[in-house]
Amino acid sequence: MNIDLLKRLCAANGVSSDEGRVRDIIISEIKDHADELTVDSSGNIIVFKKGARPAARKVLLSAHMDEVGFIVTRINADGTLGVDEVGGIDRRVIAGKQVRLCTSDITGVFGIKPIHLCEGDGRNTIPKLSEMYIDIGALDREDAERSVCLGELAAFESYFEENEQTIISKAIDDRAGCAVLIEMIKSELPYDMYFTFVVQEEVGLRGAKTAAYTADPDIAIVVETTTAADIPNVDEGKQVCRLGEGAAISFMDRRTIYDRELYKEAFKAAKDLGVKAQAKQAVAGGNDAGVISTTRGGVRTIAVSVPCRYLHSPNTVAYKSDIESVSVIVRELATRIAG
Repeated sequence: MNIDLLKRLCAANGVSSDEGRVRDIIISEIKDHADELTVDSSGNIIVFKKGARPAARKVLLSAHMDEVGFIVTRINADGTLGVDEVGGIDRRVIAGKQVRLCTSDITGVFGIKPIHLCEGDGRNTIPKLSEMYIDIGALDREDAERSVCLGELAAFESYFEENEQTIISKAIDDRAGCAVLIEMIKSELPYDMYFTFVVQEEVGLRGAKTAAYTADPDIAIVVETTTAADIPNVDEGKQVCRLGEGAAISFMDRRTIYDRELYKEAFKAAKDLGVKAQAKQAVAGGNDAGVISTTRGGVRTIAVSVPCRYLHSPNTVAYKSDIESVSVIVRELATRIAG
């Protein structure tokens, strides 16, 4: 795994609809290795990579570029900023966190009413997003308006940390998937393959819908991340998947029932190569497979994901070994399908 590449991808702010910084990194990495590269009107990157042989089936591998964040909806009289969420964010992770405004490049911090001023149940309940605000240190509304405008996006501000086993960062969802596909494109492939890096997954799978229509594949592999709940106070049967146990292969979520043959073949590929893989043990959530699988006349689809703790937070945790597992399985599975 190219950790430096993943670090640069995660550090780039790319809240849904503002993926340009991430897109620029990806294009700079793959432009000399792709046989065809286009950016469509939605902002998706669509790539064709010629392999050693023509493919028997048209295979598409897809990952999304965007991350969750916030959008400025009001500027208060005291210069603080009211926001709404872009994508699904657990309010429990917001208070006190730093964010960076993506256009003005200003850092702020999420504030709430101090606990000693809260009364009754207010001391123990999670504040609504409307009760929080971003403090950028402005003197008043006029001062804030000199730098910030309504509709500006904000991303979590965090630092990429790693040790021998673990990565901690924002936006591992789905920059890990992007990194896996970049490394595939930069390598020699046994068969022709198609790749898409798509926008706006976090707000309704919008980019994948148009990109898959254009690519028109027979079979698609969605390379994603997924929630791991292998943490204290969670029953083993509800842990979904576990860090260190390899790629998480989905059989069903709230948007897709995955192709059964591809599901079995993914585990067979892992076994044949001696790498870890696990089933995602929950019918929950969804990803770009939900629209790719229903594109045109239908596309046989599978999702292979990196297990992560604390998704959609400033400090997602993933294991390097699991990303490697995803990379190996995705490449092998794509090769078997294409051939």
